[in-house]
Amino acid sequence: MTDTTLSTEVSSIKRIGFLASLTTLGYVFWVVGGMELIERLAFYGVKTIAGLYATDPLSKGGLGITMTEFGTILMSWALFQSFVPVFFGGLADRFGYKETIALSTVVKIAAYLTMAFFPSYWGFFAGACLLAFGTGLFKPGIQGTLVKSTTPDNSTMAWGVFYQMVNIGGWLGPLMAAQLRILDWQNVFFACAAIISINFVLLLIYKEPGKEQRLAAQAKATDQAPLWKTSLKELAQPHLIWYTVIFSGFWFMFMALFDVLPVHIRDWIDTSTIVTSLFGSNGTDSTIWRGVLAIDPSGQYVMPEGIMNINFGLIMLTCFIVAGFAARLGTMKSLVVGTLLCSGGLFIIGGVNAAWFILLAIVTFSIGEMLASPTSSKFIGNIAPDDKKAMYLGFKDLPLGIGWIAESYVGPMLYDKYAAKETLARELLNQQYSYGHQQLTTIAQGEYFDTLVKVSGKTPAILTEQLYQANNIGVVWFVMGLVGVLSAIGLVLYAKWIISAKSSLTKEQIKAIG
Repeated sequence: MTDTTLSTEVSSIKRIGFLASLTTLGYVFWVVGGMELIERLAFYGVKTIAGLYATDPLSKGGLGITMTEFGTILMSWALFQSFVPVFFGGLADRFGYKETIALSTVVKIAAYLTMAFFPSYWGFFAGACLLAFGTGLFKPGIQGTLVKSTTPDNSTMAWGVFYQMVNIGGWLGPLMAAQLRILDWQNVFFACAAIISINFVLLLIYKEPGKEQRLAAQAKATDQAPLWKTSLKELAQPHLIWYTVIFSGFWFMFMALFDVLPVHIRDWIDTSTIVTSLFGSNGTDSTIWRGVLAIDPSGQYVMPEGIMNINFGLIMLTCFIVAGFAARLGTMKSLVVGTLLCSGGLFIIGGVNAAWFILLAIVTFSIGEMLASPTSSKFIGNIAPDDKKAMYLGFKDLPLGIGWIAESYVGPMLYDKYAAKETLARELLNQQYSYGHQQLTTIAQGEYFDTLVKVSGKTPAILTEQLYQANNIGVVWFVMGLVGVLSAIGLVLYAKWIISAKSSLTKEQIKAIG
């Protein structure tokens, strides 16, 4: 395909204005967006605090495990959540989007209740796998409905708004979890089970778009190939293979922010400086501000959930604007620029431990995320054949799965080895205070730093700063950021390959890179 042909096909997509494209989104889109918001509220209520819960000592109601052990849970979580839609996404096309959404909701309720009733490593492991399986079933049905309810002309705005609604739920979830986990960790899981059940009501108030056409096509089909064969055949196309390989690097980098950063903030970032800057040295006793900013009960510091919520809050407020910018920038440019900005955010986290710089890093990362993540969904949705939309949107999670599975091992393991406060405190107890192996084993996981505070006679703040300066805490963030840069370079080469007519994209599919 020549550059002239590419230019002609891309130009056939109408560039309509912000308000015009917004008004073209129908009620089915908004109902689906509402279901996604609810699902994300519950999901991120657990996901954001998972590392904190896992590494909190048993004496405080946590699991009392290391970051490396938490990584084994994350790997299984990533495996199920990412590959279930790849091989089961076609179920939504064959059996109905609403039916698979309902099934996924049942599975997710069971997941949250498992976490609540079995507060142990294996209980959380089982709950995470169930939650991942349910999420993997949920996404193709929801996103397939979205694609069916939009057009190429308003798809960029639709994906941007949809991503904004995802982040409204993502913003509310951690705030809810921050307040509930102060009382008891299990309260978070019970609340999430109740919240996700609301989607049963929303399922009743809309009609699945394109259902008649889907049923008619199935009636004519006398012999449908097994889903796994159809999926593998589609995945074997070169443009999907290369996209999957390259964009896996983006997700490898991306997931570190959510898997590792909450623990990094708890360990190393003095967030009291933020509270002091906003409210003065005495902090705040305002219930509203404590709730909105996830400030601890003393009113003196921002909890990790509150810092992480800068990401969700910024996207919630500005994704409309960035979506419009991404539409004019173009698909590949949005992916490349977004990936580089995310990498830049991680480099800042690795280089500076001041609270306000962490906020700057999250803002930078969030802008990059708004450019890259919804654009990747748009790309996959628009290159998909009309009768395989849900299947292709399941493929969208394949690079996420590869990247997340790799990161779920590498990220927590690197952090545990080089940056976990508990690991470094244990080493210092051994090296400087002559704690032998037998004596160290008598200290519960999660309580090494507290023990170090007692035996050293130093304040937690002084010990934290000494440990930070004496160790290479930022290594995990530099590794993740470098992977993101390599992924951006790969995307540039991928775009050139497509334009040079070496891909197998059809004229319809080529519109997706407009």
